[in-house]
Amino acid sequence: MSAVISLSSVGFHWPDGTPVLVDLDLLVGPGRSGLVGVNGSGKSTLLRLVAGALTPSSGHVIVAGEVGYLAQDLTLRTDQRVTEFLGIAPVLAAIAAVEAGSVEQAHFDVIGDDWDVEHRAVAELARLGLPADVLGRTMGELSGGEVTQLGLARLLLRRTDVLLLDEPTNNLDAPARQRLYDIVDGWTRTLVVVSHDRELLERVDRIGDLRGGAVRWYGGGWSSYATQVAAEQEAAAQAVTGARSDVRRQRSAQLEAERQLAQRRRVAHRAEQSAGLGKAQVNYKKNQAERSAAGLRGVHQARLESARERLDEAESRLREDREIRIDLPGTEVARGSTVLTTDGLVLRTGARVDLEVRGPDRVALVGRNGSGKTTLLHTVAARLAPLGGTVETHVPVGLLPQRLDLLDDDLSVVANVAARAPGVDHNAVRASLARFLFRGSAAERLVGVLSGGERFRATLATVLLADPAPRLLLLDEPTNNLDLPSYDALVSALASYRGALLVASHDERFLEDIGVNRIVDLTDLTG
Repeated sequence: MSAVISLSSVGFHWPDGTPVLVDLDLLVGPGRSGLVGVNGSGKSTLLRLVAGALTPSSGHVIVAGEVGYLAQDLTLRTDQRVTEFLGIAPVLAAIAAVEAGSVEQAHFDVIGDDWDVEHRAVAELARLGLPADVLGRTMGELSGGEVTQLGLARLLLRRTDVLLLDEPTNNLDAPARQRLYDIVDGWTRTLVVVSHDRELLERVDRIGDLRGGAVRWYGGGWSSYATQVAAEQEAAAQAVTGARSDVRRQRSAQLEAERQLAQRRRVAHRAEQSAGLGKAQVNYKKNQAERSAAGLRGVHQARLESARERLDEAESRLREDREIRIDLPGTEVARGSTVLTTDGLVLRTGARVDLEVRGPDRVALVGRNGSGKTTLLHTVAARLAPLGGTVETHVPVGLLPQRLDLLDDDLSVVANVAARAPGVDHNAVRASLARFLFRGSAAERLVGVLSGGERFRATLATVLLADPAPRLLLLDEPTNNLDLPSYDALVSALASYRGALLVASHDERFLEDIGVNRIVDLTDLTG
């Protein structure tokens, strides 16, 4: 199989010197490939290097064909027309000029072979579930899911040879996700997707695990990958157990050898005294005994070092992410106590919401893209004013926004958290951050260089470690930027959270895993 993407000794580090990738060699062939790995392992950075959005600090990246890249968080101008975002505005303008009677060669040069660009654009929009009138809107009028769909439509219109998708199901509702799955199922060229979406990963031909600065490939989709990794981890755990036992045996053997040598020295000393040997003979026997003892010690030391090396090697094969745990602090809400009430609430989307949350309710907000889920959360958090009516919260509220825009990129993780908890001792903040996997120097990293999943954990820490701690937690698509181990850790942590939850999510599995007890569908409430 010939390689479409080739990386040779590629290294990359951030401007502050933080290394992300070091001497990475990678070959990716045609077909559909998934890429997984713990947050911060460099998955998004790798895609950006392949796309040409970043320049490697060392090494070479070679890609055969035109590359289309869908970033995890698309940079937008809210006033930009959709046709401009799709890259078809100049062609549409040139076609309009020609149809109006212009014969300027420049217009024909712009059009090229794209006389049917509007028809193709409408067809791709329909394929993704978007209406044709989207072409007349601005980007600021669209929901996060619609922006993601348009980003994919832009790439499909370009007919790229290599498609790079970074967490493409983020913000997509269930119908939009299914349309994306259909596109992946039918993709015949080269595709590389970074995702935590298990259903999407089931649809790839192979999965690459980026770990320790290298990519290891596993054939098949997610289920096959998970089975293979589980078998590897079981074998690795058994190897660690055996290697530890061997180290203990070698230590015991070494101690027993030293005991025997000490006994020999005592016996030899008594024999020398009773035999009345001369000084020269005594020294000869002593040197001979010391050489023999040194040889025996060397044998046992070599065996112990060899056993330790085997233990280190076995432990290195155990995945560190098995130990990820996020402990969510929170103040318990009394059962049945009033947490949130609304009165004649009308959101900016036009949805009329009648909502009451009591402790410790777990309420899921669902609905199609643009139905107002994010708008409702921001209204409850007092970040947006409603069109009408009121919303009242009766406990401290914490919002984890979809775009993770609470943090100052120029400050460290610990400084961001401390700013939200001015009454909390700085050392206490640092100690609490360890529960969110920011230990030691990791807490001093600038937010601007964090990966998507690391930024999620930093934002979650900022929200939950605030003073006072939230007893109503608002989560807006919280699984968007999580790697798979962190997803499992978040689900486990929310199981022990005793406050009330109001969660907007398209991830049905996540809603089921955290045990929501009520669902509010905003699609039914939109006027």
